[in-house]
Amino acid sequence: MIKNVFMEVLPDVWPMLIIITVIISSFRITYLISKHKKFVLHKELIYLISIIYILCLFHVVTFQDNNYGISNFVPFKEIFRYDFGTPKFMKNIVGNIMLFIPYGFIASYLLKNKKFSTITILTIIVSLTIETVQYYIGRVFDIDDVILNLAGGIIGFLIYVGIDAIRSKIKIFKNDTVLDILIIIILVLIIIYSFNINVFGIIGG
Repeated sequence: MIKNVFMEVLPDVWPMLIIITVIISSFRITYLISKHKKFVLHKELIYLISIIYILCLFHVVTFQDNNYGISNFVPFKEIFRYDFGTPKFMKNIVGNIMLFIPYGFIASYLLKNKKFSTITILTIIVSLTIETVQYYIGRVFDIDDVILNLAGGIIGFLIYVGIDAIRSKIKIFKNDTVLDILIIIILVLIIIYSFNINVFGIIGG
């Protein structure tokens, strides 16, 4: 699901992502050097990924799949319209949830937030803003999208809380070097999965 969306969006956003990555990275590295601040790889990567996520989210909700249907202001009306497991269910229900899981995690990480109410309010504000803007750019307002986005934001928040709890209890995960290696491994695995890279073929060839 996420892989398909990523591959659909990539052809349109890769020039922007490269330019933004170079600009942000050069600014940030220059700032750290000039201010004599410590460079922590995993933290810098999360900051950069946060910006890239926001840009991709903007693209998905404003340029993809223009819908000229009827707005829905009745909670759960659209959610129960799709049969479980069908392509439309996966795209419209699961897709809207997964779209906001990174938001819930990133917002909680950046704010060091462990309050359920905070992420709930922030997710509702952002999702309502997106739906309202969509209404005025030729798409539709769907209250069910807000509900699904909220579910995704909460899942992201719970992932952050869970990871933070593990880190606080397992000493090795408090080490910046270990976290740097871990996030690099995760990013490499994501790239391999997204682009269907045959690692064994490369090694063997």
